Formats: sequence, structure tokens, C-alpha cells
Amino acid sequence: MTARLADHGAWATPVYLDARPITLTGVIAAPNRAARDGAIEQLISAVALTDTVLTIEETVPKQTTVRRSGELVVEPLNSAGATYSALVTAADPRRYSTVLQSQSTALPSTSGGLVLPIVLPLTIGTTVSGGGFTLSNEGSIATRPTFTITGPVASPIIACTQPDGTVIRLAYADTLGDGDVLTIDCDAHTAMLPGPVSRRRYLSAQPTWPEVLPGSSLQVQWSASSYDPTALLTGTCRSAWM
Repeated sequence: MTARLADHGAWATPVYLDARPITLTGVIAAPNRAARDGAIEQLISAVALTDTVLTIEETVPKQTTVRRSGELVVEPLNSAGATYSALVTAADPRRYSTVLQSQSTALPSTSGGLVLPIVLPLTIGTTVSGGGFTLSNEGSIATRPTFTITGPVASPIIACTQPDGTVIRLAYADTLGDGDVLTIDCDAHTAMLPGPVSRRRYLSAQPTWPEVLPGSSLQVQWSASSYDPTALLTGTCRSAWM
């Protein structure tokens, strides 16, 4: 909140979630001292200093990526048992589904249609196939997809349509060769080739980066300056909760 000048109240500004600290507590129950000590060593290794996936087995299982952020405390109870407490922190506070959605599509192709040497009001339509898919979010906060484009493809454009009709475009102003794979992370705002090699300077996001709103879906279509049947777009995301 930013206080108003010479007036009551404040101006509301956007609110963002902080990193999520998580305290893990539990009991080790082992058949003997050696097994207890082995379990303690496993616990120390699991509560790592590097990124580790923490899964919570709720009705809808959820996961988050955490690192140790405080002391791991282990208190022996007896020769075969102990209690423990560990503090970890998720830099991304969202809780994600353990199920990764993945959808793929080739470039749109057109088939059918005829050109006849007559001037009658006769229409023979064409059929467009491929080129699109849908990503959904069953959670309570927006989630951000990751797209991978596999070449060969020149100047691909990804168009993402939200439920209110808003269209967000990701345009890549370069060419991918046969077998090249470009990964576009809409959360990190990056465009990378394996290596890793950044290609962010060739990518524009207008008017912003796409996300899948809570309890809704995102319609994804793509196109390119020329057609190649082996070009492929893949989109992935997980439903997210606060």
C-alpha cells in the first residue's frame, strides 16, 4: 500500500507472494541403533543444499522445489529412535501438481479445395489441421507454461489466447535448423538452445508473457513463415496453487 497524499487511505499496488519457508518435523523409528543412524544419514542427504523436489501427499498431490535454509536438528529418543526438524525454503512459493501436462502439435496444414473454370456461386472448402492445443490449470493461482520448438522452422510465432479473448504472442525472429530445439520458459523469461545458449534477443513477448489463469485454460496456436511437416511445438505446464 502507498499512502494517499492529503486524503484517507492508501493506493493499492500489486501484491506478490514471498518465498515459502517450510518446516519439516517427524520421528525416526528403527529396529536398532545402526538402522537409526543410517536413517539419520539418509535424512541429512535428503535435506540438501541444492534444489530438491518436495512432494506432499494430499488428496491432490502437490510438489515444490526447496533448498535447506536452516539447521537440521536431530534429537535421539533412545537407541532406536529420534525426532527431527528441518527448515527448507521454496524460492517459488507456488505449490504445483505432480502431474506434468504435455501437448504437442505440428504446424497447421491445409488440405482439400478445388479451382474450377466456372463462375457459378460454387464453394469447395479446405480443411486446416494441426497447429494448436490447450493447456489447463485446475489450481488457485496462475501457472506459466514452457514451450519447446523443434526445427526446422523459420520465424515461428506462438499465439496464446486467454478466456477473455486476449491474445499474447511470442515471436522468434530467427531460424531453427533441422533438430534444433528452442526452449522458451515463460516463468524465467528465457529462450535457450542446448549448451546452454541464450537466444532471448531474438524473442519478443507481446504484450506480456503468457500464463494459464487459475481454473481456466489457454488456447495455443502457432505458425511460421514456411511449412515443414517435421517442425514441432510442445507445451508443458503444471496446475498451481497458492
